Amino acid sequence: MAVTLNRIVEIFTRMGFSVADGPEIEDDWHNFTAMNTPEDHPARDMQDTFYVVDAPGMLLRTHTSPVQARVMQQRKPPIRIIAPGRVYRNETISTRSHAQFHQVEGLYIDEGVSFADLKQTLLYFAQEMFGAPKIRLRPSFFPFTEPSAEMDIWLGTDTEKNSRLTKGTGWLEILGCGMVDPNVLEMCGIDSKKYIGFAFGMGIERQALRLYEIGDIRLLFENDVRFLRQFSAAI
Repeated sequence: MAVTLNRIVEIFTRMGFSVADGPEIEDDWHNFTAMNTPEDHPARDMQDTFYVVDAPGMLLRTHTSPVQARVMQQRKPPIRIIAPGRVYRNETISTRSHAQFHQVEGLYIDEGVSFADLKQTLLYFAQEMFGAPKIRLRPSFFPFTEPSAEMDIWLGTDTEKNSRLTKGTGWLEILGCGMVDPNVLEMCGIDSKKYIGFAFGMGIERQALRLYEIGDIRLLFENDVRFLRQFSAAI
């Protein structure tokens, strides 16, 4: 995990992003409402959340987006940050059999930021991280960005492994992204008529699986020395 995270951080710091951090036990406003997901919003159903019983309104953060909200409240644009860290969701019903995983989210806010800036930033990341020759962006939905997209990298179908990994399409999804919704900017005290920005987010475990061709995500959490030893030289 540390090897993959360090590689991601190194790529984005070369592009001028700084690293920001925030609390893992968050309040509901920063985790959801500030991200354009008010109470009873259907998008909350996408994240089965751990709430703190003895502290009403507090929860284990479901993404590192609250770090973005806190930075926007504390700083004036231009803002260019990445926010890595642990996040928590009750996802035992999915293919992930654990409640904790790791994310890196990014945020860039300034005057005149465009979707083209987002695409070029992510293309550079994909080329440096995976050696991917090209990317594609597919329309998607996230409550905190508009428009929103999923990003795929091109692996091709020239090998049996790539064909199986991409289900015969040649494309592999690696992250979500989009232009920051004006509601998010306004709730965090930024003038949406003057400033615009983009955001993106990815799971670090999923990047590690693809980068090192690891077949089972559970290997990253079992602390098996026989598995971890192969990465010791890269730390």
